[in-house]
Amino acid sequence: MFGFENMLHDEFMELPFKIMFLTVVFIFGICIGSFLNVVIIRLPLDDPVERSLTRRSSHCMTCNEKIRPIDMIPVFSWLFLRGKCHKCGAKISPRYPVVESLNGLLYVLTFIVLDINAKAIITCLLMSLLIVIAFMDWDTREIDMKIVIPIFLLSIPAALFTDDVKLVHRIIGAFVISVPFFIIGEVSRPIIRKKFDDDFRAIELGDTYLMFAAGALLGTQAVIVSALIGIVAAAVGGLISKMVTKDSVFAFGPYLSIGIATAMLWGNRIAEWYINLLTFES
Repeated sequence: MFGFENMLHDEFMELPFKIMFLTVVFIFGICIGSFLNVVIIRLPLDDPVERSLTRRSSHCMTCNEKIRPIDMIPVFSWLFLRGKCHKCGAKISPRYPVVESLNGLLYVLTFIVLDINAKAIITCLLMSLLIVIAFMDWDTREIDMKIVIPIFLLSIPAALFTDDVKLVHRIIGAFVISVPFFIIGEVSRPIIRKKFDDDFRAIELGDTYLMFAAGALLGTQAVIVSALIGIVAAAVGGLISKMVTKDSVFAFGPYLSIGIATAMLWGNRIAEWYINLLTFES
């Protein structure tokens, strides 16, 4: 599509070009990651002004001082400031550089795995949305539909500009995991209400909507892989969380996000490997 396909995987392509390209990708990724921090913090807020992503400039959450442009350089400003506000000295959460670095590294990984093509660009957008979902759900145990809808919308350019997943598999993929998730949620809700006198579902609607959107983007095989990875990761993470907090309720979104991200890069390969393994054994 762009005339650059397979450039990074071309054995004759000069190494300096690859390093320069991936460095630019990382810098761009951490800059986007800086904006993701704003989204993660502000979107769950109740106050319309505080929640707005454009109506108020970035400021210290302790002293309310406006953050200087020199202090807004992704990752590096946090390191230079030693994780403290320049005005009041309040500690700045290490999550900020973590989110920025994670986004940059996922962008780099995406281009290394997929090379320079339409799917890589779509995948980078997906990675950023998944980061927002994972951290917001971790904080609030809620998945905002404002982030889920763009994931579903990514299936449109994916269908138009990539050819690795057929349209019928995108349609099936949207329902193959989300429908069982919805049924589990509906069945579990009255049981939980009766047993624990609390109104929640074993799998919340936000998780169901997320897998519907992911299925439309990934297709049948990859979304099944993503769900399996997410469930296994949640089982391990939930067990650790219960040991630490003594609370059996935890956010499912971060683990599903890990599964979706993994499946976007390697889902079909993992599915084909597993199918070939079953065929070989039989």
